[in-house]
Amino acid sequence: MPLKEMFEEKNLVGRYFILIVCLFASAIIFNIFLLPTNLVTGGINGVAVLFHHLFDFEPSMVIFVISLGMLILSVLFLGKEKTIGSVVATIVYPIFVSITAPIVVRFHVDTNELLLLSLIIGVLSGITNGLVYRVGFSNGGLNILNQILYQYFHISYSKSSFFINGIIVLLGGIYIGFNLVLYAIIVLYINSFVMDRVMLGISKNKAFYIVTQEDEKIKQFIIEELHHSATIFDVKGGFLEKKKRVVLTVVPTREYYKVQEAIKLLDKNAFFVASDAYQTEGGT
Repeated sequence: MPLKEMFEEKNLVGRYFILIVCLFASAIIFNIFLLPTNLVTGGINGVAVLFHHLFDFEPSMVIFVISLGMLILSVLFLGKEKTIGSVVATIVYPIFVSITAPIVVRFHVDTNELLLLSLIIGVLSGITNGLVYRVGFSNGGLNILNQILYQYFHISYSKSSFFINGIIVLLGGIYIGFNLVLYAIIVLYINSFVMDRVMLGISKNKAFYIVTQEDEKIKQFIIEELHHSATIFDVKGGFLEKKKRVVLTVVPTREYYKVQEAIKLLDKNAFFVASDAYQTEGGT
């Protein structure tokens, strides 16, 4: 069994519970805040809001169709293993959007307070998205495009996400109103800001220093399964003065969980330190 499958099976029930709760909360956020205000904040939710405004399409159907299309692309270009984490969100999230839609009737939102709403949407979305990534899952949807662009063209997640979301927000400004673009940008910024903090820390990357007897296995996992580089160097313990091997790697914060669980499975006696990496440059 591949290593990623092994640690993805750990605490599976609890992780799926968190995923389901976050998807349900995201659906409520969409129906109570995003749809009534016509805020096109990028991603699949932004596309659903845009299509609902222009063509009166049912948002849950738009989300499902696009998510399903992205899922097919993921299987074709990323493989089955990397697609598994997006399957649940693809199926469950549109259902939650549909069944929570009547909530809007009971909870009326004052759309005149857009600045306050933008802050609320950004914080709540950041919390839910951060928790989903923290337990090792993916929201699926247009995030799959980011993964494809990274794997085949080595375009970073941040750049591709900025470009894709930028196009969606710009289209929202053209067809709904440029006065809403500023609020959409506020939502995106706060969402990213809060999500980074929920996912362990304030930086976009984590630096791992791993003292282990299984340095080759850990290095192989990082390079072959996560597609990141790793450096191995010799050190000497300060107390017993024994020679040891240290694996140094820097990974996106979203993959912290994967590295942490891989270390536990490959070498239960390993000692590691993870810290924020505020700036990374160079390397191949």
